[in-house]
Amino acid sequence: MLNLLAGFVEELRRNGLPVSLTEHLDAAEAVHHIPIEDREALKYTLGATLIKSSSHWHAFEATFDIYFARGLGSGEEGPGLQGDDEELAQFQMRTEGQGQAGGGGMEEMTAEELAELLYQALLRGNQQMMRAVARSAVTRYAGIEKGRPVGGTYYLYRTLRNLELDQVLDRLIAQAKGERTEEGELSALDERLLGDEFRVRADQLRKAVEDEIRRRLVEDRGAQALAKSVRKPLPEDLDVMHATREELQTLQRALRPLSRKLAVRLARRRRHHRRGPLDFRATVRRSLSTGGVPVDPRYRHPRPAKPEIVVIADISGSVASFARFTLHLVYAIQSQFSKVRSFVFVDGIDEVTRFFERADDPADAVAEINTEADVVWVDGHSDYGHALGVFYDRWSKEITNRTSVLVLGDARNNYHATEDWVLAELRKKARHVYWLNPEPRDYWGSGDSVIAAYGVHCDAVVECRTLRQLEKFVGDLV
Repeated sequence: MLNLLAGFVEELRRNGLPVSLTEHLDAAEAVHHIPIEDREALKYTLGATLIKSSSHWHAFEATFDIYFARGLGSGEEGPGLQGDDEELAQFQMRTEGQGQAGGGGMEEMTAEELAELLYQALLRGNQQMMRAVARSAVTRYAGIEKGRPVGGTYYLYRTLRNLELDQVLDRLIAQAKGERTEEGELSALDERLLGDEFRVRADQLRKAVEDEIRRRLVEDRGAQALAKSVRKPLPEDLDVMHATREELQTLQRALRPLSRKLAVRLARRRRHHRRGPLDFRATVRRSLSTGGVPVDPRYRHPRPAKPEIVVIADISGSVASFARFTLHLVYAIQSQFSKVRSFVFVDGIDEVTRFFERADDPADAVAEINTEADVVWVDGHSDYGHALGVFYDRWSKEITNRTSVLVLGDARNNYHATEDWVLAELRKKARHVYWLNPEPRDYWGSGDSVIAAYGVHCDAVVECRTLRQLEKFVGDLV
């Protein structure tokens, strides 16, 4: 068990979860106090000792299901069924009477018998019966080939497609409605509750099929190899530009706690992690209590000025999602800056600071920017040169030696003039000029990318594709 736990913890670390040695030891101690055969108790015990953030739970759960696959190597939940009614007892006698170990009798069933067994399992909500159906269905329909590097999702799709679960679900709901109608008219609420109940049972069956496929894949390939093939990035490591709708929602949920944590860390660092030059007078005064020996040197406490931030963000195409998250994060921690001003552009440019000033939530301001900001000049295609030129003409006088300018974009200029002299002039006026590029570094300079022309006038050009990279940059900025 300890070796299995060690492999599990190592896989969590490979997946990006921060699991310390102390937490590993706590988990090893905790498993001594729970029944190992109880998977739910084991999962939540390990989760309580190893997981620090709710956003990491999905990755933890997926890894747990692989390393502690149900029934793996333990003979748990064999083919026999426990049931009180006569039909289930007869089914048990028939499957056991086939004389094949490991549930061989299930494989002898016809497709019609399996479909009927599926119907009865969902009708009764019998968990053991569902797992028996799952084992038989995976054997019959999944087509798992040993050693073949195919993901479990493919096998799951094949199995569920052949089970025709939606049709069985419709049949169950229709029959239950008919039985209930004989007793009296069903209300809309009753019909909805009835449908929800059977859908929950169908989800339980899908989970049983998924567990069975995973168990067989682990037996074939090993837990480590399977975990590597299905590994998914944590929310903070998702590529913002290529995230799906569901992943963007995950990123949005992860952004709020991230901004709170970052604000607290920056404020603490500002208070405690900087000290000024030696305060000679205070040190001498302090040394009087130790006979004139300066045991405890005293330092002057600097009061560093908070930087001003000017954000210039490209919101065209897929870059818009990156700009949205960056603006959200910057405004969520704006207490760490003396002033924050924001500008967005496509081929025209507009200041959008007003949207953040009147919104309680930065997310609401970002949503409003997408519909009300005046960012189109000619055709709505990115034109960095024109946007930067307009910015310089209208707002460059407000850039001071306390201002840090952040330019957000992939620098894909659609072969327009770069007007890179604007950045050169801003660099002379500003404290710092940074360019945050959401594209992989290998793509820089390819096609219509002019990042090289702009980069020579910046203090740094930073690859910033994930929330983790964005957090690191903003943390170093303050």
